[in-house]
Amino acid sequence: MTKSEVRALVLAKLHLTEDAVLYDVGAGTGSVAVEAACQSGTIKVYAVERNPEGIGLIHKNKQKFGCDWIEVIEGAAPDALVPLEAPTHVFIGGSGGRLREILKLVKAKNPAVRIVITAISLETMGEVMEAVKEGLLLEPEVVQIQASRSKRLGDYHMMTAQNPVYLITE
Repeated sequence: MTKSEVRALVLAKLHLTEDAVLYDVGAGTGSVAVEAACQSGTIKVYAVERNPEGIGLIHKNKQKFGCDWIEVIEGAAPDALVPLEAPTHVFIGGSGGRLREILKLVKAKNPAVRIVITAISLETMGEVMEAVKEGLLLEPEVVQIQASRSKRLGDYHMMTAQNPVYLITE
């Protein structure tokens, strides 16, 4: 699940608008999809996930948060994205090693699409840089964030660091 601090920044970077069409690729538990859908009932959200366990969690979260209009797409991107309408916004939280193929497809559907990618591994950042070299990402903004959370330790509190996350926006 995308941590709440990262979700807040992802949603801020997406700049969602009324009547937006959002693909949440590698949706996992659907946390980004749910928060995006809760911003407005006019935002059409496609939560794309290949893991059956994730699919079940997305359905549970849709029900829990009353976001019945999220459409859950079972399958791996980019293939699962082909029949969908053109996106105005895309969040890629997981690409299964097919980031460049996903970018090619969404850019073919809408060259002006707003894209936000999260990466926790250096390998994914390598894929991002390859996409830049290929012209799939023209001038991305890359931000690395890290949050720490307090944890009680007897009478004291200490900060426990979360894993750093790269946010790539175009």
